[in-house]
Amino acid sequence: MLILVLCVVALASPALFGGKLSRLAFVRFRGWWILVAALLSQILIIEIFPDADRTFLEAVHMATYVAAGVFVAINWRVPGLLIIAAGGALNGITIALNGGQLPASKEALKMAGIDVSKGDFVNSGVLADPVLPLLGDIFVWPEPFPFANVYSFGDALIVIGAFYGAHKITGSRLVKRPWDPPELLAEAGLASDEKLATGSSKPSALSGAHARAEAPLHAPTQAPLVKPVVTLASNGGGAMPPAVAPGPRHAAQSRPAVDGV
Repeated sequence: MLILVLCVVALASPALFGGKLSRLAFVRFRGWWILVAALLSQILIIEIFPDADRTFLEAVHMATYVAAGVFVAINWRVPGLLIIAAGGALNGITIALNGGQLPASKEALKMAGIDVSKGDFVNSGVLADPVLPLLGDIFVWPEPFPFANVYSFGDALIVIGAFYGAHKITGSRLVKRPWDPPELLAEAGLASDEKLATGSSKPSALSGAHARAEAPLHAPTQAPLVKPVVTLASNGGGAMPPAVAPGPRHAAQSRPAVDGV
């Protein structure tokens, strides 16, 4: 319960540093049901059925960490999740090496007011010959503080990962560059395409090529203006019919003008 409360506080902390908590809504976890199933399984074996077959409980406990690893592999691009995965891996490896249980410090359990009954399955407990005891629950949040409990290095990494991920996603002042959710990037790309379509932004070379392709290959040329030419006849001053200046098409058929008949 202590780690869960600290993770919630970590997720809300960006509000104190200018972060936009609304950006957390852009996070999309794939296979979220895997993590939910793992958490529910841990609650069942620790809180509901602690006196069931111990071999079965230890196997389920190990399976929950494997399921959490699958969830991380699917969503590893989410900020902070790899740090959380490192903390979970430390706990999972230590649990595997100690037969399905995380070793705990007897003094730490006493300071937290936790009484571990013999025979009941617990997430962490005092072991006779623990392996990697420094990676066990050796830290304590003592009584009379609320949510008194013991925690490990792995638990601390989980909280740190949640803290970093929350600040990275919300873009608080504690990070240099905020995380860009895929949904926002897709919207930005769509807006850019719309600007190009409406002509509100500078057209690209590709759009210019399309415009050139649609233009006619040979634009029609305007016919030159023709002025009538009047030639006076030499035999009586009568006017000859106006002669039309030869155009390009009739250049080959033109004949020299004759002064008289």
